[in-house]
Amino acid sequence: MNRIETLCNKTRYTFEDLRTVVEILRSPEGCPWDKEQTHDSIRMNFLEEVYEAVETIDNKDIVGMREELGDVLFQVAFHSRIAEEDGWFDLEEVCDEICRKMIIRHPHVFGDRVFDGEGKPLKDWEAIKANSHSFTTATQTLEAIPRTLPALMRADKLGKKSRKFGFDWEPEESLLKVDEEVLEVKSAIAEGSFEHIEEEFGDLLLSVVNAARLSGVDPELALIKACEKYLRRFASVEKQSLDLGRKINENSRDELLSYWKKAKKSVT
Repeated sequence: MNRIETLCNKTRYTFEDLRTVVEILRSPEGCPWDKEQTHDSIRMNFLEEVYEAVETIDNKDIVGMREELGDVLFQVAFHSRIAEEDGWFDLEEVCDEICRKMIIRHPHVFGDRVFDGEGKPLKDWEAIKANSHSFTTATQTLEAIPRTLPALMRADKLGKKSRKFGFDWEPEESLLKVDEEVLEVKSAIAEGSFEHIEEEFGDLLLSVVNAARLSGVDPELALIKACEKYLRRFASVEKQSLDLGRKINENSRDELLSYWKKAKKSVT
């Protein structure tokens, strides 16, 4: 039997089988679409698969989690195969590097470090990471936060990293900063310059993220919950309209605001 027949006749597959599947898909006997892909062309696919995996975690969907983690793993194998074809590295080297990294970054497990009085590893994680990347400045540590992260998450991480280097606001100061940025947004709108308005809204959003973080709130999670609440309330607004025999866009603005006020009182 050839390797395709061998794979098709298996009853259970392993990590090594995944590597073989990807090799076949990229081979002359494989899939025309898969053979054409590059790192850039499937970049967004990778992001989408990660988000879908995170959603199954949030929903505690065990079956879905197994499937979506598999999709993420496939993306890792696929990118590794493309890199191998280009002579850069292969999947084994990816596995080797992550194993080495985790061993180096957990000296309390794989080395001679000890735990602190609270039973937690010594707090040298950031120092170990900085050394492994040869960082010499605090700025380099902040610059290492991926720019491809959702902006809200990146802003939160920037604030957390900055605090580790002693640069941050106090919670009360952060709220005053939000008020200050609101005034600057209003001033920019009055001025009428789009570039200035955009800049000031960015500053406002950043200040809100910092205020949330300093209040112990995960801003990404808070906004996710706010979006879900908005959807529930919007559904209530539409239901109120439909109950009156009207589509939602057949109402006046005052009527819609009236429905919204009722939704806020009844939908949490």
